Amino acid sequence: MEKVIIIRYCELYLKGKNRGFFERIFAINIEKALKGIKHELHRQSGRYLLEGFFEDDISLILSKLNKVFGIHTLSVAYKVPSELKNIYEVAELVCPSSGTFKVETHRADKKFPLNSMQISAELGGMLLDYYKDLSVDIHEPQFVVNVDVRENGTTLVFGEFLKGAGGMPVGTAGKGLLLISGGIDSPVAGHMIAKRGMSIDCIHFHSYPYTNMQAREKVIELAKILSEYTCGTTVHIVKVTHIQEEIHKKCNGEYMVTLLRRFMMRIAEKIADSCGAQCLITGESLGQVASQTVEGMTSSNSVIEHLPVLRPLCGFDKNEIIDRSKEIGTYETSIQPYEDCCTVFLPKHPVTRPKLSDVLAEESKLDVQALVDEAMSTLEIVKL
Repeated sequence: MEKVIIIRYCELYLKGKNRGFFERIFAINIEKALKGIKHELHRQSGRYLLEGFFEDDISLILSKLNKVFGIHTLSVAYKVPSELKNIYEVAELVCPSSGTFKVETHRADKKFPLNSMQISAELGGMLLDYYKDLSVDIHEPQFVVNVDVRENGTTLVFGEFLKGAGGMPVGTAGKGLLLISGGIDSPVAGHMIAKRGMSIDCIHFHSYPYTNMQAREKVIELAKILSEYTCGTTVHIVKVTHIQEEIHKKCNGEYMVTLLRRFMMRIAEKIADSCGAQCLITGESLGQVASQTVEGMTSSNSVIEHLPVLRPLCGFDKNEIIDRSKEIGTYETSIQPYEDCCTVFLPKHPVTRPKLSDVLAEESKLDVQALVDEAMSTLEIVKL
């Protein structure tokens, strides 16, 4: 008798001839998540089996696997030789002593002397004899004893299907660069895109000394939390203080946020090109703040030369974003009271629907290339 963990994947079974590629990346990501924990990972038909671990590590292993995208469900199971006596012994351990239940059997080994219905009937009868407060309900049972008779002479017996992270394995859908601030939204946006299989690097803009070093460390902490889902990440940190000072000095203050966003997009595209990212990702939500209007997004997009900009939160309201940030574990860090660069020189009445012609007129007062080059010279890279 041995405890194992069954890992079932999501959409990989739809991938046809490319399925092998997706399964390889999936297995690599599981191994990365469990680095330093004793285990063995074996591929079985349509699933993976985790074996050889210490039982004391089960909770830790499950917590790690819950952050691996591509996992549909997990089950902690007993693995025994495929003999009815052995199967019953562990079914007795799995089954509760009272309430309603049924036995659900899948028999992959057609050489086993009983078929699926016969196995379920035999085990159900034995369990009823042993637990006097049990009763059978095949339609809406309170508990299901699942029996999986495999082709290799072993059987898996388990009770629960634990929900996995879902999505696609990270690394199967290219690479993106996430504009990450210290707020609630951007880590959620990165998590959502990573769930579709995209590797994520991050870029953070700071305004030291107007913003302090705690603000920087807060962003690093958010990236660390996100990296548990993305199999690691790299944070590119760029100083934009000089850009904000120049805008403040030479331009209409109402355009501060709009102009700064345009500089951020220019710099982010350069960083994306240097690190092999194929798109930019932002945490913008339509109408949430003054700069997040269609006109504001159009202004930001117009400086991008060739990369797409993904805005996965565009249709979400704030409460939905907050709920997701709590689910992924970034909320408590995001609400720490450290300001990001967008709060520096923030005008009382920022323009909400900027006309591109007016934006260009304000921007013409600046030496755009020199300011971008100076920002690029401050680049710091942190690998997580």
